[in-house]
Amino acid sequence: MKRLKDILSEIEFNLKNGSLEDNINSIEYDSRKVTEGDVFFSIFPYKDKGEGYIKDAVLKGAEYIVMDEDIDMDFGSNVIIVQNVREALAKSCQNLYDNPQRKLNIIGVTGTNGKTTSTYMLKEILEYSGFKVGLIGTIANYIGKDRIPSTNTTPEAKELMQLFRKMADENVDYVVMEVSSHSLALHRVYGIDFIASIFTNLTQDHLDFHKTFENYFNAKVKLFEKSRISIINGDSEYCSRIISKCLGEHYTYSIKDKADAYASDIEITSRKSRYTINYMGQKETMTINIPGKYNIENSLGVALACLKIGIPISKIKEGFNKLTGVSGRCEIVSSKYSIDFDIILDYAHSPDGLLNILKTAREFTKGRLISVFGCGGDRDKTKRPIMGKIGTDLSDFSIITSDNPRSEEPLSIIDDILAGITKDNYIVEEDRKTAIKKSIEMAEPADVIVIAGKGHEDYQILKTGKIHFDERELVDKIIKELY
Repeated sequence: MKRLKDILSEIEFNLKNGSLEDNINSIEYDSRKVTEGDVFFSIFPYKDKGEGYIKDAVLKGAEYIVMDEDIDMDFGSNVIIVQNVREALAKSCQNLYDNPQRKLNIIGVTGTNGKTTSTYMLKEILEYSGFKVGLIGTIANYIGKDRIPSTNTTPEAKELMQLFRKMADENVDYVVMEVSSHSLALHRVYGIDFIASIFTNLTQDHLDFHKTFENYFNAKVKLFEKSRISIINGDSEYCSRIISKCLGEHYTYSIKDKADAYASDIEITSRKSRYTINYMGQKETMTINIPGKYNIENSLGVALACLKIGIPISKIKEGFNKLTGVSGRCEIVSSKYSIDFDIILDYAHSPDGLLNILKTAREFTKGRLISVFGCGGDRDKTKRPIMGKIGTDLSDFSIITSDNPRSEEPLSIIDDILAGITKDNYIVEEDRKTAIKKSIEMAEPADVIVIAGKGHEDYQILKTGKIHFDERELVDKIIKELY
């Protein structure tokens, strides 16, 4: 237990009733989890969903309600008014868990694509350098070698502090974390000091949440206002705008032009990429076991961040060599079978993500490039026709299918995708299992199949709920049936 005044330390507030000396059980923002003596943070506007959640929290025994609206009514619990309830939630959770973030060296990675791959590269390099590392991200969370399931790319403030507390207690040296635009917009990482942060890129995604691209940009750029060292992709059109927002040191990387770190002598095969990194007069050949120019970009950002926090270039090189791949990121799942074509799984679910993986696959495709993709339901609808055009323009043949339709009708989503297609090189197969099987059945020697959209996910979200759907298992079953 903590006293209320300790929980509210460093927060501006107006205590309408109650006592700062009261002992508090815990903090909750989900009314379903409230227990007797908790402080409930009402993160929704009162006239939206807040009223019902507050009533529920009070019934469950919430001692205090924290709001950013001063509403003149008796809630049945003590009330605290703050300027920004989400910022207050983040800071209160830090206080509740004794500010574990201050004991950790935290490196953030943000961007539309490349966050997951970059964090896994960072983890490998730092561990090879002798440090204990925590990882927070889309696929899973890690404390050293211990894997913890992940539900959000960046957890809500309370769950994030719980993770940080465990990491600090287990003597983690560095935390590498994906920092999503949602988490920045919703202040989940408010008050956290990042020793370094990496910007990978910025392309269309999440407009269902942010509404405008400018809002999306403004969310991303918040990270670099919190970072001591900012590592920026110099090839991005947003580079200069982000640099203008940096409050600490800033450095750039590039695969096109000279920068603080830049690549030359680039070689890409179907299994790996090789290049020379140029940094402060030094040159070193780097090999990463993932193909694609965009993964060279990811590795350059990672290498520059590591160099700026004092990791020797020799350790960076060996760390890259040790990383054999990242689940669902240009993952070639066909290498273990005796077949004469390749099958790649990739998480690409945005226009730029699909563009990158298909361009990469095209570089080493000797036969036909076959793509299988769809779009998620209850998400940005404007990207659907764009992805339809990219998928069919860059592929020799495409199968348009379902992804995670959620509450939408799969065929309605597919119709939106078809609206952007101008070529006659595709078929529609709503059932994703059947679509994947058809792609494998039609494959000929030297073809490459890219199955995009789900990557590491082992589920599919339908109107009726979540079902098990692991594309590795599915490909394995189909290959054994057919070959």
